[in-house]
Amino acid sequence: MELRHLKYFLAVAEELNFTRAARRVGIGQPPLSNQIRDLEEEIGAPLFRRLPHGVELTQAGEVFLTEAQVIVARAEQAKGLALKAARGELGRLRIGFTGSAAFSPIVPSSVRSFRRAYPEIDLTLEEAHTTRLLERLEAEELDAAFIRPGDTDPPAFRSHALADEAMMIALPSGHPLAAKESLPLSALSEEIFVLFPRAAGPSLFDGIIAACRQAGFEPILGQIAPQITSIANLIAVELGVSLVPAAIAQIRVPGVAYVPISDNGPIARLTLATRRDERSAAVQNFIARALATKVVLA
Repeated sequence: MELRHLKYFLAVAEELNFTRAARRVGIGQPPLSNQIRDLEEEIGAPLFRRLPHGVELTQAGEVFLTEAQVIVARAEQAKGLALKAARGELGRLRIGFTGSAAFSPIVPSSVRSFRRAYPEIDLTLEEAHTTRLLERLEAEELDAAFIRPGDTDPPAFRSHALADEAMMIALPSGHPLAAKESLPLSALSEEIFVLFPRAAGPSLFDGIIAACRQAGFEPILGQIAPQITSIANLIAVELGVSLVPAAIAQIRVPGVAYVPISDNGPIARLTLATRRDERSAAVQNFIARALATKVVLA
């Protein structure tokens, strides 16, 4: 028994006339009669009682009608859901983000835009450092991640560039340099730096070290913060200074001042990382929303 047999049956049951039913389903009346006859033979009971000017349902036909309507309706529903999934409008999407990326307006704007456009997608968010996010992305435990990348993409991933963000000097508000409008990096040559573990963001960490060396000094590393968003709290208790993405300046921790860098400082890149062979329509839709958000915010 095929789905088309049920649709033919429903057409006849609703029209109670083979000629009109045949016109409705787009086949000739004789082939339709043959299809119904084959269905009745497969069931083992007549479904229609032939009349001089049409047909009527038998008792078996009335029982079969109820079930056939449910089956056809469920089949149409399944078809519709499959098409939605194929268009990326249904399913699950797991997005990761680093602590520093979360403060970029692109991240919340991208997520908000996507949720409004695709409300039937089950969207979950996870915060972790860059190395951990890439591990989970490679293990297919995440579908995409906002990260601070290096200069080149790892072989398994593709990075969709979103923003190049300037970095700022963060120092205790009571520091003699805190009132400056801007500072060269060389002004920090004698300062102790509060940084995050390199494993939490290798490219950002290396960029800070490289920028200091380019400015003519080797940074003095002191207290290690558990993550980049914890740096402000350690600076507030005067454990040192640091360089942070400009978006981090939104963290208004009492006792911390942020000063722009006057010379060529490091850049914090923001990208959306996906698996290089990613084919999910939902992921492609999210990429498009993130890139569109980048354009609007620019």
